[in-house]
Amino acid sequence: MNLSNVVIILCRPEESRNVGAVCRAMANNGLKNLRIVGKKQDFDEERVRILAIHAAPIWEKAEFFDSITDASKDCVLCAGTTRRRGKKRGKLLLPEELSETVSPITNDGKIAVVFGNERTGLEEEELDECTMGVTIPSSAEFGSLNLSHAVQIISYHLFRKSLEEGKKISRGSVPVSLERLDKTVREIADSLQKIGFFKVTGRPDMEKFWTDLLSRAAISESEAAYIEKVFDKAAGLAGKAKTEN
Repeated sequence: MNLSNVVIILCRPEESRNVGAVCRAMANNGLKNLRIVGKKQDFDEERVRILAIHAAPIWEKAEFFDSITDASKDCVLCAGTTRRRGKKRGKLLLPEELSETVSPITNDGKIAVVFGNERTGLEEEELDECTMGVTIPSSAEFGSLNLSHAVQIISYHLFRKSLEEGKKISRGSVPVSLERLDKTVREIADSLQKIGFFKVTGRPDMEKFWTDLLSRAAISESEAAYIEKVFDKAAGLAGKAKTEN
């Protein structure tokens, strides 16, 4: 586990003090990369620093973006935190399962963990921008967690995993970023559309499926290129057979 390749993304946080508390939670667990979907001028600098205390450098180096997609495009996968289970959310990993899944990836590429707004959490559309989901079990009577507490729990499991491993274990290949993976997914969808595999209206769901699947697999550049060639050739052969018939 390479903690320097772990990115914490806060999506539309409202309370400046919560952002400061998040910085402290991250520092407690050796995490330093904070990205925020929002504008820096919307936060009260003094209130952030009151809660951050000695973790203020994390706030000072924080980066700001317009969307989760922009904030995570250089990452290999993007895990959205949620306590709500829905039909489209698939399997939600527990914090310890997340740390197991991302550990080998962090040694060669970045991973992002996204936390939603304090009141609403991540909206359905925002979860769609993530490639996997993670949930923190809590009481059914009072399931809502404070933002910084949620960050603390996830960060702690990642930190513990780094201590267990003790050393860097490389995967042997560098996984592609989500920005690069988008090209492969579009190639797959283009090829499937050419052979009439789905209607145009079914394309977004198909692209989402392949993005989520391939991001978890953390494929390399050569693997991405090979997949593109396979689907392109399959579409070409299908088109040729259709013409001959």
